[in-house]
Amino acid sequence: MAMQTTIEPMDYVPTVFDFSPMRLTDEQFESLCRNHPDLNLELSAEGELIIVAPTLPYTGQQNADINFYLSSWARKNKKGIVFDSSSLFTFPNGAKRSPDAAWVRREKWDALSEKEKKKFSRLVPDFVIELRSASDSLSTLQAKMSEYISNGVRLGWLIDPENKQVTVYRANGEVVVLDDPETVYGEDVLPGFEMNVREIW
Repeated sequence: MAMQTTIEPMDYVPTVFDFSPMRLTDEQFESLCRNHPDLNLELSAEGELIIVAPTLPYTGQQNADINFYLSSWARKNKKGIVFDSSSLFTFPNGAKRSPDAAWVRREKWDALSEKEKKKFSRLVPDFVIELRSASDSLSTLQAKMSEYISNGVRLGWLIDPENKQVTVYRANGEVVVLDDPETVYGEDVLPGFEMNVREIW
């Protein structure tokens, strides 16, 4: 009888190229992204070019549910714009990041010119979500969430289906870990928004 081998998922270590000595300009980074549309690229505040792994199918399905929750609420609320994981934001520290889901107040989005809306403009979301997949390093995602908050994000959720936890990051620096919550709320940043995370994991 043939033996079956189980391969346990390992933490994914992203491929990183250190461009810090030469610092890619916004134009160079945008050109790189457009010339390699099959790659999901981010840029750290230190100038490191990061190739992010494709989303696994199961995680992609979970992320679709998250974006559905957020988009459904935003359509009714009408006070902001929802962005999916393919959207890249340039933060004040120079980092260019793509949260799994993001929401931006409409007046902040409307303040951009049409040209700026079509570039990787300096736009800080008010709310972000990161969804941990089985291969993601928890410490890497925690560092990313802290970076979001220190650069002006008002509220963030790190959803960890593996451990059935949601870590809430607030603008005042408070970090709260919720163990197996049924529902999480948008608080004063997204009034009336709630998500049943048990439907996600």
